[in-house]
Amino acid sequence: MRRIFLLLLFPILLTAQQADKGKQVVADAVEALGGSRFLSMKNRVESGVAYSFYRSQIKGRDIATIYVEYLDHAPPKGLAVREREAFGKKQDYAFLLLPDQGYEITYRGARPISDEQWKRYLTTASTSVFYLLRQRWKDPKMEYDYVRGDIFLNTQVNIVDITTPEGQTVRVYFDYNTKVPIRQEYSQWDPVGQQRSMESTDYSKYRDVNGFQWPYVTHRERNGEKIFELFATDVQINANLPASTFELPTGAKILKKAN
Repeated sequence: MRRIFLLLLFPILLTAQQADKGKQVVADAVEALGGSRFLSMKNRVESGVAYSFYRSQIKGRDIATIYVEYLDHAPPKGLAVREREAFGKKQDYAFLLLPDQGYEITYRGARPISDEQWKRYLTTASTSVFYLLRQRWKDPKMEYDYVRGDIFLNTQVNIVDITTPEGQTVRVYFDYNTKVPIRQEYSQWDPVGQQRSMESTDYSKYRDVNGFQWPYVTHRERNGEKIFELFATDVQINANLPASTFELPTGAKILKKAN
């Protein structure tokens, strides 16, 4: 009976150890990214060149400035973050992504993005490792399960599955030496294609930004095909941004919602 009890207890102990180790790996990552300063980060601005792809072929290239603001409290609906993705030297073409609605902004006015675009943005934003660490690290319902140590692109890594209370599980690869995240993977069922769709994002070229560590290169793929790359030339954290950064232009005409 004692042997049977120990056999039954072993998986429970192993699971607890994996959770403890996983949480420690993530705690080390939070500390490496800036510790308490990272957890209280208000905003960031990334400027550089962005590429979009279709079937792994370059679809577009433009100067990009991405503004992100973290909210202190999650709204009743949507995410605790606001984002503005502006393109061109004059930033006259942009996407404004609020907690519960997104807009495409041009000289013609502001057009609500399609339901499909909005759903895709919500998935990408809510599963971003930086959103999870910044906004949800203190949530006691979050789970961190250590998967294994491995070698990824000649880099020793610790792999952890981060699971939200909503059931989203993001697999994150943390650099064993620097502790920062260098890759994340998230898969979900695609009802249109009737198959699982997997989105992966790689982060590299980390640099010190006033005491924070931040990647200057972001590379994203969906189902093995490149869809987005950002090569930042400048990153600012806790910049003094005007409120209008995350507001629709004054007097902007609201156009018909995109299909």
